[in-house]
Amino acid sequence: MDAWFAGVLAWLALPQYGLLTLFVVALVSATLLPLGSEPALFGLVQLNPSLFWWAIVVATLGNTIGGAISWAMGYGAARAYVGLAHRPPPGPANQRALAILHRYGAPACLLSWLPVVGDPLCAVAGWLRLPFWPCVGYMAIGKGVRYVLMTGGMVWVWPYLRPWFAAHGWN
Repeated sequence: MDAWFAGVLAWLALPQYGLLTLFVVALVSATLLPLGSEPALFGLVQLNPSLFWWAIVVATLGNTIGGAISWAMGYGAARAYVGLAHRPPPGPANQRALAILHRYGAPACLLSWLPVVGDPLCAVAGWLRLPFWPCVGYMAIGKGVRYVLMTGGMVWVWPYLRPWFAAHGWN
């Protein structure tokens, strides 16, 4: 595991590969696969602080395209199951996503950054055949704001918190 992690860090340390790696990780993490893009983004920014805004843009782009892929999977699933398109997709996370989408429509895709509910939210939006481009636009805004706040917090606040954690034995 340490060798793999060292390899990932080496890739992230190279600007020409780091942004590509970040894009792929962000894209895959926005589909229904359980993967987080925040550690990759934070690692890249820590190793290359000058890439802060580029990394935010690349991660947002990759994550938004991943959300659009989830939307398309939901849309395709609804079309594949003709007659079932108006029935809700199974699963508790999908049920929560369905309730949010029925209430707010495409603007609910602003919440696509949320853990557990966010990815199914994009798929259920496609299942319900909500308009593609407004959904993608709201996804991009929500995901971009999340990346700016989380990465900015880690870059600018973490250095001040690190001594407190070290003093309390949380290295």
